[in-house]
Amino acid sequence: MRAKQECITKECLNDNSSLNGFVHCNGSTTNIDKKSALFQTKHKDVTENWKTHDSCSAKNSVNRVSELTEEEYEETPLVIALLGYLSYIILIIFGHLRDFLRNTGIERNKAAVERNRDGYVALYKNFESFYTRNVYKRICDGWNQPIASMPGAVISLLDRESDDYNWTFRIPGTKKDCINMGSYNYLGFAENEGKRADDVEQSIQEYGIGVASTRHEFGTLSIHRRLERLVADFLGVDDSIIVGMGFATNSTNIPTIAGKGSLILSDEYNHASLVLGCRLSGAVIRVFKHNNMHDLETKLRENIVNGQPRTHRPWKKIIIVVEGVYSMEGSIVNLPEIIRLKKKYKAYIYLDEAHSIGAVGPNGRGVIDYYKCDARDVDMLMGTFTKSYGAAGGYIAGSQQLIDHLRIHSHSFGYATSMAAPVAQQIISVFEVLMESGYGEGKKRIDRLARNTVYFRQKLKQLGFIVYGNDHSPVVPMMIYFPSKIVAFVREARQNGVATVGAGFPATSLIESRVRFCLSASHTKEMLDEALAVTDRVGSKLALKYSRKPKKIRDIEY
Repeated sequence: MRAKQECITKECLNDNSSLNGFVHCNGSTTNIDKKSALFQTKHKDVTENWKTHDSCSAKNSVNRVSELTEEEYEETPLVIALLGYLSYIILIIFGHLRDFLRNTGIERNKAAVERNRDGYVALYKNFESFYTRNVYKRICDGWNQPIASMPGAVISLLDRESDDYNWTFRIPGTKKDCINMGSYNYLGFAENEGKRADDVEQSIQEYGIGVASTRHEFGTLSIHRRLERLVADFLGVDDSIIVGMGFATNSTNIPTIAGKGSLILSDEYNHASLVLGCRLSGAVIRVFKHNNMHDLETKLRENIVNGQPRTHRPWKKIIIVVEGVYSMEGSIVNLPEIIRLKKKYKAYIYLDEAHSIGAVGPNGRGVIDYYKCDARDVDMLMGTFTKSYGAAGGYIAGSQQLIDHLRIHSHSFGYATSMAAPVAQQIISVFEVLMESGYGEGKKRIDRLARNTVYFRQKLKQLGFIVYGNDHSPVVPMMIYFPSKIVAFVREARQNGVATVGAGFPATSLIESRVRFCLSASHTKEMLDEALAVTDRVGSKLALKYSRKPKKIRDIEY
């Protein structure tokens, strides 16, 4: 193992920038000295024959990947950044002042306080508690909004009222119908009527609601095996396992494939479930800059050369953990480059397609479909059914050897209750639609989502807003920067019939607060135009048009 790792290290270090000097055959990498006489003479004629054609195809391939990975992150205006920090400073100062008034009894403390805890260490972190009391409570009505309908293109939000500045709420029973721009219903399969709903109802009659057992005991139904086969066929891999909870798919299965002596290279913006799974594994974790392939390769080189901490032994395995679509940034992973690095350094790839499966790619097969990559070049394919499929749970797909290992050792397989049969049936019904031959309903939904995504993103930019991410990502972050303006935008938009959600610290960095729109195939052009008109009015009212780029006057085609 040591000799093999050292050989890989030497080969990788001989190549400073790209694949020059390496030939890839059947997934392996071989170092070839192009200056050798053997290479220059024996292969000269062959080289001349394919050189022109290969250079053209390579150039076209590079241009295509460059277009697909093009993303926009306009720099935060300096004045806005300074004012953003100033707003937090003011909130913290007044927070400490109010804490002083509460401690002296001048102001009533409405926060939950533990009694008889003299001598105990604080159960909660001081800053988190302080931030919740004095910052989050002021704006918490922008989150946790109760709904009273299915999360379709239009959603019913229950009205809430508070007389004590959001410490408590009461629900008068009224509701407001809004255009739903906040749910992850990418393909519009969150439905309560039609054939799929009827199939789910029939599965309840046959199997009941719950399974009341784990997959290792009495929790495996024929419908589970059918779904696992469908997932594998849809993705083009050997097999898959399904898990009843999307978050647990990452947090309980990553420790099954990584452990002590392993190295995990994790994108800095990976989801909390990935972060938790990596920490639980006991592996050494190195974080690389978001979607920065140069930083990833640098960390790969450094850690291969240095080996494990203290002992400097070669790593037992190296795993690159990334997402397909990043839910806070709206960015799409540069998968072709990661596959290149994986092959070059003999690492594994763990790809989380929670927000990309069904929502990205001409056939809805995620970023692998988007880039036209080979699914077998990605070792572990993870995704969830909670978004594009309108259901619950998740999956991991890959080689037969991987899935056989997970079926035995996975905590979510051995200790968690199996996926409910009606949930599995909903997912199966969606797969049947997506896998229809020809230009069927599934293909139409995928195309409509793609049109909605590009149209909405480009119109927002044309209006003067700063929008992050890739134009093909259905997650659309619009930068707000100020915590107070998050809730102001959410409130105003709601009053004007548009429901969306905000995101701020600690989910984002301190001055990168934003609202996040989620596009759906169920949105019509008229709905999008109405949402854009409301965003335009509210954005002008709150002075949110921070973009300094020249506006494009041309009409945006739908």
